[in-house]
Amino acid sequence: MSDERLPTAKRISDEDVVQSAKRSEELSASDMDAVKKLKTAFDEIRKQMGRVIVGQEEVIEQLLIAMFGRGHCMLEGVPGLAKTLMISTLAQCLSLDFKRIQFTPDLMPSDITGTDVIEENRSTGGREFRFLQGPLFANVILADEINRTPPKTQAALLEAMQERQVTVGRVRHKLASPFFVLATQNPIEQEGTYPLPEAQQDRFMFKVFVDYPTFDEEFEIARRTTSTHFAEPTAVLSGEQIIELQTLVRKVPVTDHIINYTLALVRQTRVSRPGAPKFIREWLSWGAGPRAVQNLIISAKARALLYGRSYATIDDVQAMALPVMRHRIATNFTADSEGVTTDVVVKRLLDETPSREGELEKDERFKKIFAK
Repeated sequence: MSDERLPTAKRISDEDVVQSAKRSEELSASDMDAVKKLKTAFDEIRKQMGRVIVGQEEVIEQLLIAMFGRGHCMLEGVPGLAKTLMISTLAQCLSLDFKRIQFTPDLMPSDITGTDVIEENRSTGGREFRFLQGPLFANVILADEINRTPPKTQAALLEAMQERQVTVGRVRHKLASPFFVLATQNPIEQEGTYPLPEAQQDRFMFKVFVDYPTFDEEFEIARRTTSTHFAEPTAVLSGEQIIELQTLVRKVPVTDHIINYTLALVRQTRVSRPGAPKFIREWLSWGAGPRAVQNLIISAKARALLYGRSYATIDDVQAMALPVMRHRIATNFTADSEGVTTDVVVKRLLDETPSREGELEKDERFKKIFAK
């Protein structure tokens, strides 16, 4: 998503750009070189992905932002939209080990984490335990249809996501780095599924919707996939370079105004708190927690780097609001009966939240939100 596609009313002020630019001086000369290299790498990754995947540019961008922000993604879309091919191709572009796990009702935690087996030591004649690694020991994991497996297996995956380790028996095993999980959910056929609780969905940085292709994209898909056309992507970055870039993301400066704006967006969703808008109280049963603030800022920093900037802006926060917040707020019966989705709520928040420097502090409602 380019900056030009954002609403004109939400443009960041010149003063904010100047302040961010001044704070970007905190980055060293080598960091600034890395910013330029990342922008070049981002363009090359999109080019390589385009050799295999038709369209889905916004989805690919969000996946890269989540990876560079050390987050994980939940993808939702109907079958046949090339989600698996997209993830495996991305792993090839980044020189990363890729594993796909098909989640089923009979999948056990040891099936994904690994297990201890008894093995005879030929030199001593004794028996000892040896750990056999499961498919989680890779860099990029596609957890296909995560809502079809029981909660205890979901919990094993969530421990790996959060702690970057798995526990087998009494022993903890560290996972490879970088480590990136993409979990898919099928929005149809909900019988016999185990939907992720909202508290567990909160552990995913993004919830990304994979939509149907346009007519021209589907025409190109049909042309490519029914012929002898075959393209192999070229690796652009290595695992070591990705780890360095993940560290660089944390160094990107943001102004206090951007932090205040992010807090305003998130804190308005909390129904029982002072300053919550009327439509929030009417449509939501609960709002987003502090992880939404953290992930909005981190993803805004990562997006700034992908676009070749050494500082984040309000536009970056706005561009990340939907994937970060749509799974962290819950609509109530009133909203459901009126066809109001979480995306509708987030878009209205973006429309009604002042973005210019000083406007938040002047609004009486936001004085209540910022009350200490």
